[in-house]
Amino acid sequence: MARGEAKQTKIHYKGTDEDFIIFVEDAQIARDWKTDKTIPLTQVVSAFKIFVTHNQGVQGTLNDAPNSTLENEFGTHNEEDVIKQIIEKGNIQEVEGGERFGSRNDSMGSRAGH
Repeated sequence: MARGEAKQTKIHYKGTDEDFIIFVEDAQIARDWKTDKTIPLTQVVSAFKIFVTHNQGVQGTLNDAPNSTLENEFGTHNEEDVIKQIIEKGNIQEVEGGERFGSRNDSMGSRAGH
């Protein structure tokens, strides 16, 4: 297995002024939670963090969502309530993390720039 190879699952919600992203453990668990609210939210969400991408879609730079932005979009800044709305209304995105290949020790042998 190459270094850095991992699967990321996130939910993207296109708001009126911002794009919001949350990370979830698994796409299927998020889908199941939509129909079965007895599943604890802690089993669905990777971290109780909400990110904004400043209208750059799924691929934008992730910054913490300010409380004022959450209030304007969702009517609350309570992270649990906002996360529930994002799961219900957002689009699930599954992304394979890129593999990283490279030299581990450039000072070895003839590879070193003498």
